[in-house]
Amino acid sequence: MVLPQQTADFLTSAAPFDQLENDALLEISRKANLMYLTGDNQKVLLEQNHGRLFLIQSGQFSVRDAEGPVRHLSEGDYFGHAGLLDKVSYPLELTVDKPGLVYSFTPQAFEFAMSHPGIADFFHAMRSDVLQNHAVAESQSMWLYKGLGEVLKGSPISMDVTESIQNAAIEMTRNKVSSLLITEQGRLAGIITDRDLRSRVVAKGLDIHQSVQTIMTDKPAMVTQNRTLFDAICIMNEHNVHHLPVIDRHTRQPIGMLTTSDVVRLQRGNVLFIIGELAKAENLYSLSRVSWQLPHYFASHARRPVDFDIAGKVLSQATDMMTRKLINYFQRENGPAPMPYSWIVYGSQAREDQTMGSDQDNGLLLARTPTKGEGEYFRAMSEYVCDGLAKCGIKLCDGNIMASNPELRLSLDQAVEQARAWVLQPTPEAIMHFNIFLDARCAAGDGDLFRKLQQARVPLLKQSLFLAALSRHANQVSVPLSMFQKFVYEKRQEKANCIDLKVRAVALINNLVRLYALASGLTAPATLARLASLPAGSGLAVKDAENLRDIWLFLNRLRWRHQLTTQSTDNLVSVDELSSIEKHQLKAAFKAIDRAQQAAVMKFSGGMG
Repeated sequence: MVLPQQTADFLTSAAPFDQLENDALLEISRKANLMYLTGDNQKVLLEQNHGRLFLIQSGQFSVRDAEGPVRHLSEGDYFGHAGLLDKVSYPLELTVDKPGLVYSFTPQAFEFAMSHPGIADFFHAMRSDVLQNHAVAESQSMWLYKGLGEVLKGSPISMDVTESIQNAAIEMTRNKVSSLLITEQGRLAGIITDRDLRSRVVAKGLDIHQSVQTIMTDKPAMVTQNRTLFDAICIMNEHNVHHLPVIDRHTRQPIGMLTTSDVVRLQRGNVLFIIGELAKAENLYSLSRVSWQLPHYFASHARRPVDFDIAGKVLSQATDMMTRKLINYFQRENGPAPMPYSWIVYGSQAREDQTMGSDQDNGLLLARTPTKGEGEYFRAMSEYVCDGLAKCGIKLCDGNIMASNPELRLSLDQAVEQARAWVLQPTPEAIMHFNIFLDARCAAGDGDLFRKLQQARVPLLKQSLFLAALSRHANQVSVPLSMFQKFVYEKRQEKANCIDLKVRAVALINNLVRLYALASGLTAPATLARLASLPAGSGLAVKDAENLRDIWLFLNRLRWRHQLTTQSTDNLVSVDELSSIEKHQLKAAFKAIDRAQQAAVMKFSGGMG
């Protein structure tokens, strides 16, 4: 039983219900339950509240309530909304990571709340984020698969079996730890915890001068330091322990202790936690404060090749979320947009391969030509969002390819005419200017409006003369290999023997794949998605497409590793820093790109490079 006013008071600080007047909050609150969810009662309580909207007041839960990935939720997060929006009774899978208070609201309360436009926008946007953030779910690997050697901090706190219980308590107090490793001849013999001191010593009145061997847990569950954090969590769950000794796999000597508190602390550094904090941000200050954690997160956690493969997508999705939040902040103060619009992102954000040095590339598509007053609204919104992204660490574009530029705020008709002009006059200068606009994606606003633009552009961008001009442009930059297959390094750079992998390699693949995608009528902007979607008759063999995919991944791993290890934002990778096998692979990659360039020129422009 929960009092409606108590619930209403809580909702006044819970987005998006904080938009409602008190009478509306009370109406919703009358249809609410409050429950304390634990591992023991969660099955019964969730069955009793089946089909409702859930809002977490406290606690931590792992939830799968739709067809998406498991989400790790805490205070202020919702679940159950997907089924209510889709009108589908999805099975609800929930694990209680930390018991807590959870509100549940009836479908009638949810339907009443959804009559408010701001709340409807909130839940629909949240539903879309769940569907789009597959890479975020995969990115759990960045912290779950960290080696335990990276996780443990400091030296192990240990004591010999011959020491007294009193000395053990003194040592634990002095080091401010809740557990102690017990050794015999240097090897792990057992552990004692605060709980052992309470239940095995104080509760039984045991002589504190006895040896710790009398109260320790001998032969405890343990893990070797070469295993991963995920392995350790599985062992802790399997044995239902909160303290897990970590030992050297060769000497069996203890090197540290992993606790559930450590796991919670590490989880707060997980990108899932940061993305969740971005979603909760209610103003520009809090959004920018959280967004600046992303570079630190990647620098601290991205270690393995697979981490680099998805890092660009995670960063792009975070930038998408920042954009949507900033638009919501602006509309909260200035009212809804006067007409349908699409916030379009170009280049690396559209392809979802941003790096730490990526800047803004965006524009605004409008349903029609705006009046003077409407134009002023979109000018103000564009400047607010672009400036806000800059404050969040996504730097302004040096080339002014941003919605704050009036030339990049176009109506649908103007955008179609612009594409027609590209096709009619594909000069080298023009191609250099509009090339970035060929990779486009709707990050916010009306997706149907953007799809109309894409549908209108498909037949225009497939024209053979246009594709021939693009193929010649794609062949203008050559790979950095000499006639004798030696690396050609960048000139006038402070760093010796370096190659700009973005300009000299990654961009070349993006250009080539874009060419085949446009010829096939594909609208997906991401390079790997384009490669996977090319039809059999595209002119690019499956084997060649797979090879380009592998090369693209390899190159991006190198430049992500470079940026994170050198704490830089450029793409100037020094060949001297590569291993011998990587140098070999890089040279082979350049050769393959060169062959693909020549094949594209032959196919699309008859060999006229």
